[in-house]
This record gives sequence, C-alpha cells and structure tokens, in this order.
Amino acid sequence: MLFFFSKTNQLKTLCRKAGGTLFVLCFFIPFFSAAQAPMIVDRSDKPLLVGDHLSILQDSTGTLTAKNIIASQNFVQSKAPIPIFPVIDGAIWAKFSLINHSGDNLLYLDLQYANISHLLFYQQKDTGLVLLKETGNAFPFDKNSQVSPYYVCNLSLLKGDTATYFIRISGKHQVLLPLFVENRISLDNSMSLQEIVVGVYMGIILAIFLYNFFLFFSTRDNSYLIYVLYLFFLGVAQVTLAGFGFKYFWPSYPVVNDYALPITSALAGITGIAFAMFFLHTKLYTPKLNKWLYGLIGLYVVSIILSLINQNGISYNIINVVSLIGGLVLISASWYIARKKKYKPGYFYFFAWIAFLGGMVIFVLRNFNVLPYNNFTTYILYVGSAVEGILLSIALADKINILREEKERSQAEALRSSQENEKLVRDQNVTLEKKVAERTEELQSSNTSLSTALQDLQDTQIQLVEAEKMASLGQLTAGIAHEINNPINFVKSNINPLQLDINDLIEIIDAYDTLHTTEGADIPAKLVQIDKLKKQIDLGYVRNEIESLVKGIKDGAERTAEIVMGLRNFSRLDESEVKTVDIHEGIDSTLVLLKNTLPENIVIKKDFRAQGEIECFPGKLNQVFMNIINNGIQAIKEKEVQGDESITISTHDIDDRIEISIKDSGMGMTDEVRQKIFDPFFTTKDVGEGTGLGLSIVYKIIQKHGGKIEVVSSRGKGAEFIISLYRVLPQSAFD
Repeated sequence: MLFFFSKTNQLKTLCRKAGGTLFVLCFFIPFFSAAQAPMIVDRSDKPLLVGDHLSILQDSTGTLTAKNIIASQNFVQSKAPIPIFPVIDGAIWAKFSLINHSGDNLLYLDLQYANISHLLFYQQKDTGLVLLKETGNAFPFDKNSQVSPYYVCNLSLLKGDTATYFIRISGKHQVLLPLFVENRISLDNSMSLQEIVVGVYMGIILAIFLYNFFLFFSTRDNSYLIYVLYLFFLGVAQVTLAGFGFKYFWPSYPVVNDYALPITSALAGITGIAFAMFFLHTKLYTPKLNKWLYGLIGLYVVSIILSLINQNGISYNIINVVSLIGGLVLISASWYIARKKKYKPGYFYFFAWIAFLGGMVIFVLRNFNVLPYNNFTTYILYVGSAVEGILLSIALADKINILREEKERSQAEALRSSQENEKLVRDQNVTLEKKVAERTEELQSSNTSLSTALQDLQDTQIQLVEAEKMASLGQLTAGIAHEINNPINFVKSNINPLQLDINDLIEIIDAYDTLHTTEGADIPAKLVQIDKLKKQIDLGYVRNEIESLVKGIKDGAERTAEIVMGLRNFSRLDESEVKTVDIHEGIDSTLVLLKNTLPENIVIKKDFRAQGEIECFPGKLNQVFMNIINNGIQAIKEKEVQGDESITISTHDIDDRIEISIKDSGMGMTDEVRQKIFDPFFTTKDVGEGTGLGLSIVYKIIQKHGGKIEVVSSRGKGAEFIISLYRVLPQSAFD
C-alpha cells in the first residue's frame, strides 16, 4: 500500500512538470488507482463470490466509528477470494460495492461461515452508514431471525442501482469470509444442499456409532468404546464447525460457542489418537512412537485449557499443528505396522486416514484459495470423514474375523497337539502301568509303616496325656491327703481324752445308781463318798474338757466336709454337660485343693468384681484354673530371692463377656518363651518334671468355650494370664 502511494506521488510530480493541462488528470490518478472496482452482478441464479472485490481494514482497538470507517484510506484490497484471519483482537471491517445488472430486485449476501461472534451489515447512504442487520453466534439462535447456521443479509439493491456495503466482524475464533451474492432461489438451494449433506453425514456417523456401540457391549473390547467416543466428538466437532450444534443443541446458550469448536476438536484428536494406540497396538509394535503419541495427547489437553482461559488463538494454533503432525505420524505408523509387522488392520487404518486427510487437505487448500470455492471443496471434508468412519468400522469388524481365524487356528493347533498327546499317552500307558504297579507296592509298604508309626504316635500321645493326668491327679491326691489328714488327726487325738472323760462321768453316774439300793440311813454317807469322787475327778474341768474336745471334733468334721465339697466342686464329676455355674466358686475350690502347696510367703489376693455366673463346662474350667495357678506357684518358687510374693486373681464384666486375670509375682518369661507356651510338649522344666501339655490343654479348653487367652509377661516381672469368656456359650462350643 505504501509502495502504491509513493508511485502515485511520483505521477503527480510528473504531471506538474508536464503543465497545467494535465493537473486535473494527475490529481485524480491516486483515487482511481486506489479505489476498489465495484462488483457487477449480471446474474443471480447462482452464488457469486465477492472476495475479489473486498477491501479489508483491521481495527485492532475495535473503537472506529462509522464516520472514521467511511473516511478511512487504510482499506486494503483483498488478495484472496476468501480472506482468512486468525483469532483477531478488536474487529475487522470489510468493504465492497455492487452494481445490480441482474433481473432481480432482491439480492442477498450469504456469509457461509458460522463461527463468528458478532456481525454488523451496513449500507452506505450519503455520508453515513445504515445498519441492515446485526447477528452472530453471540446472540441466541432464534434472535438472529434465520433458519440457516450461515449468516444472510438482504442487500436492498434494486435493478440498475449501485451501493457500497460495510461489514464489521469480531469474534473469538478464526474467521473466514466466503461471501456470496445470490437471489432467493439460489440461496434456498445452497441452504438445502447444506442441510442434506450435513444430515447424510450425521446419519452415517450415527449409524456407525450405534453399530460399534452394540459391538462394544457384545465383545467388551475397549477398542470399540474408544472408537465410539472418537465418533461422538468427531461428529460434534463437525456439526459445531458447520453451525448446526448452535442451531440444534444449544440455541439458547450462545456462550457455549466460545469454547465448543476448539474443545470438541481437541477431544476428537485425543480420542482419535487413543483409538489408534489401541487399534494399532502401538505399545507393542512401536513402543517409542507410543510415548510421543502421549505427548500429542498432552498438547491437545493444553489447547483445551488455553481455550477455557480465553486463549483461543494459541489453542487453534496448537490444534492445527498437532492435528497435522498426528495425522502424518499415524499414517506412517499404520503403514509400517501393516507392512513390517504383518498386521492386516493397519491397512484399513492407513486408507481410512488417507481418505480423511485427503478431504482435509482439499478443504484447507480451498480456504487458502489454492482450490476454487465450490460444493465439492466445501463438502469434501464431510465425505472424507464419513469414508474414514466407514473404513475404520469395517476394520473393527474385520478384527472380529481375525480373532475368529486365530481362534480356529488355535483350535486346530490344539486338536493336533491333542492327537499327538493321545498317541504319546498310549505309548506311555504300558510304561506307566508298570511304574504304577511298582509304586503301588512301595506305597502299600510305606502305608503299613506309616500306620505303625501313627499307632505308635497315638499310643505315645495317650501315654503323655495320661502322664499329665496322673501328675495332676498325684498333685491333687497329695493336696487332698494333706488337707484331710490335719482335721482327721485332730479328731483322732481328741477321741482318747474324750473317752477318759466319759469314763469318769460314767463312774459318777454308777455311784449315783447305787443310791437306789442303799438304806435310807446310809444315803448321807454314800453322798459324802460321791462328793469326794467328784472332787477327785474334778467334774467342772471334765465338763469343760468334754465341750472343748467335742468342739474340736466338730471343727475337724466340718473342715473335712469343706475339703470334700471343694473336691466335688473342682471335679464336677456329676456335671459333664454344659451348666450355668458361679465361676468364683470354681476358683475358690481350686484354691482349697492347692492350699497345701502354697508357701507361707505367697498371699492369694482375690478381687471378684464380675457377676460370677456363666454357661460353661465346669470341670474343664476348674482344670484351667488349677494349671495356671499351679504354674504361678512354681514360677514364684523358682525365684532365687524370695520376699512377700502374691498371686492376684481378679474378675471383671466386659459387655457380654467375663474377664478373668491371674497374675503372679514369679520369674516371668522372655518373648520367645511366651510365644511358645501354648504349643504341645513345650516346657521349660527339666526332663522328667513336666510333659508340656498343661497349657496346651488350657488353650484347647478356652477355645472349646469360644473364648480367648492372652499372656502378658516379661523376664523378672511375673506373668499375667487374661482369660475372656462369653457368659452364654456360642454355638461353636456344641459342635
């Protein structure tokens, strides 16, 4: 433009030198040279492209007024039939003039691009601009007063008239200006063709979508799921580009148009690459390329984020570059995988993308004015996209055939292997039968040996259990003998003195008996003799001694009865079934039987806080108390330094359980010993002093009751056995 004005200034200088006769001509040369020739409309029955007659002015601030625009000398003639602009700041003004030499009094301007936010159509009247129409996808669709996604304006230009028009364009997307002038019939035909092409395309995409969607539910192959997602976003991106998304899906929400096209395009790219990765098995066949494909997906995600923060210009640039690179990479990869890796579906993918990219290349070349703007170049992208969808769908269907062939080959191979194995089995049967017979004989011999060993083991186990029982019985018998011997000896030692005292009383009674046969005169003398006998015997002392001896015998008998009762409570020989008993009573009876084994320095402390009655096997629980308390006594006796020792027995109620703690002040045990004390035959005593079955039997009895037993102990700090029992036996105790 600057070059043009410099040349015209030189022409004016030359005119001045040539003389005044040429001044007027030289003065008008710049205006005629700079002016855009008006477009002559000599027919209107088909669309006439306006692009060659457009002049463009970019208003980067978006503040130019109509007066500024009319007076501006900065309009630049468009060099392309279809001007293309990236995402613009401010606004773009387009200017053109028309002369109507057609036979129609009604002409229309058709802008065949839907993604423009704000459009103002003006006609110049004298020195001002008259607004013909305001539209764009920044307004709800029904307020644009149109049925097509494209923008149409009535030019109000009669036959033979000339007029100049201005268009103000602003938006958040790339802008194309395919402007056409035509009459109503041609306009209706263009819109109908657009509706038909997009409708057929969407019908094809929808059919392929549903077909593969059902195949996904039949096969559960993720390739089908990703493919239907790709079809969905591809279809939405196409209808958004054509403006039908705004028309049918979100007509009342124009703000969606700010983000729908870049986001759906990016999502179509993401799912397209993801489908290629699954379908072509790039992770297996091209592992290095697979990592780069993840990088392309990441760039698509970046473009979505940029669009959401109103950076559509950068977003479109990323999408265009990634789509070009991704398309070329996937075409090359599919050909490589098909040829080098002998993967047949790769051919389908290759030709599908060739069809799609071919349509895209023609569409882009049209937009860059390399190819003419016509129906073929306009709708070829839909054709290429539909062909791609069909070929990829066929490829997925063919994948089922490949799987079927592989299955048949696998079955044939399995049958062949089965036949070979059958022959091999027949050949080996004879050898195997011989070996089986030999092995059977060996097993029978081993079985006999094992039976003998098992019987010996069972006999040994019985002997050990019996030994444990005899040891407990011996200890119990010794305790009973010692406990009963004391009161019996006391009774026995009182019998002889009592017998002597009774003899003295009988002697006095016999003396009184003689009074019945004594004469009356002799009775006083006889009574004197009896009094002497009383004094000799010391009747008062005898009476007191008899009471003391009888009381001693009574105490001995009661102590013997108490011991017998304790033995009965301990053994519960008459109660082998489940009974509800007082657990404290069982503990007391156990202490009675162990009383003789208690050294004088050991104190039994009882802290019974629980409700004592529980459902249990009484005799078995008494055996538990006997073993644990006896072990506590033995542990205290093993201490090198004896002091005031104790065994503390306490009970507590916890929900539906009773907790019994038996804690001694003995030697305690190490962690290693504590972890093994319930193992059968484990003992820390010397050989011959213990069988190692006591605590093992305790553990099994507690398990039988469905309870738990824990041990808290450390070396030198005693041991505490904590038993937890249900008040009501669980069902497992009866199984």
